[in-house]
Amino acid sequence: MHRAVHIMALGIFAMVTSEFAVAGLMPQIAEGLGVTVPQVGYLVTAFAAAMAAGGPFLTVALLRVNPKTALTALFAVFLAGNVLAAVAPGYGVMTVARVITGAASQAFFGISISLCLRLARPEARGRAVAAAMNGLMLGTLLGMPLSTLIGERLGWRAAFWAVGVLTVIAALATLAGVPRLERAGDGGNLRSELAAFRAPRLWLTLSTSTFIIGATFAAFTYFTPVLTGVTGFAAGTVPLLLVAYGAATVAGNVVVGRLADRHTLAVLFCGLVLNLVFLTGFALLAHLPVPAVTFMMGIGLAGVTLNAAMTARVQRAGNAGPLVNTVHTSFITLGVIIGSWAGGLGVDVFGLRAPLWLGAALAAIGIATLVPDLLRRRRPALSDAPREGARTDGDLLSEAVS
Repeated sequence: MHRAVHIMALGIFAMVTSEFAVAGLMPQIAEGLGVTVPQVGYLVTAFAAAMAAGGPFLTVALLRVNPKTALTALFAVFLAGNVLAAVAPGYGVMTVARVITGAASQAFFGISISLCLRLARPEARGRAVAAAMNGLMLGTLLGMPLSTLIGERLGWRAAFWAVGVLTVIAALATLAGVPRLERAGDGGNLRSELAAFRAPRLWLTLSTSTFIIGATFAAFTYFTPVLTGVTGFAAGTVPLLLVAYGAATVAGNVVVGRLADRHTLAVLFCGLVLNLVFLTGFALLAHLPVPAVTFMMGIGLAGVTLNAAMTARVQRAGNAGPLVNTVHTSFITLGVIIGSWAGGLGVDVFGLRAPLWLGAALAAIGIATLVPDLLRRRRPALSDAPREGARTDGDLLSEAVS
């Protein structure tokens, strides 16, 4: 694996640590800004909305710039947003800071994933994406618990200063270790990427990613309040539980990365079914510590870990260019918006278990969006056929159902 792929993982780690810091420090931020916990949850929504709306425009603006320069510029914008969050005097300024960091994060994801796809062999692209997505998983395993711990010990503002330092480190690593490739695109490539969006199959593929991430984030955004307010864990115990959740995402990412290229649909189908089971179990048994932690870790295994398979499916339905990857990330963050926003409404109306039930419903819808492709793949096209002797998605699905 090219070293630049692992450097992209470091950059993604910085982005994700900033994104997840709000979810891990909800009570502290709410108290510090004088707002409610659901209002802090809407900061997650604001971050995701900025990713979905602003990321594609930033990517188009940077298509004529070589990837290394584009990534460096995005690090600068992201750093400015985190510094603003660290000094925010009120909720309004904090919201602006999250919008800035969200837009930069989205464009970074799209350009970095496209870079990884360019550097990897065609048969290893899923593994390359999984390697870069280790930054996401490690952000859950280490970044979120560490930012939560820093916030609890030194104040929530210190967590954003720490992310700023991490951002500088990732930017310096990018300058030193990422090759200066030719520019990411030109007018012809832009037209080619836009043409990919004419295919209805691509839009259906993108919607699946929305529901996968929406199901996960409906629960994940409110893990801390649920674990303290329903399960009864002390606030100091939550960072340790989040480490366990993060470890589950790392393990799941390794498995998905190895299967994503050759068994894409089977991985997505099985992952969604498992997530539906785990979310439902968590909602029913959130008041019991052992089942609650078990189902939470299950969500870690079968939730955001599906990213590599999602990317492989989108690449086949569209292409591997930066714009398609950024729009895909926009649909992913649309899932974050739906999950965090609707989860906050559910907490206000129905209580802390509501986001878990919402996640289960979104997972069920995600399964439904796979049905057309599952039916089509019963007789795989010659271009998608696996090597002789290899098991197909249909084989694995048949085994799963049986």
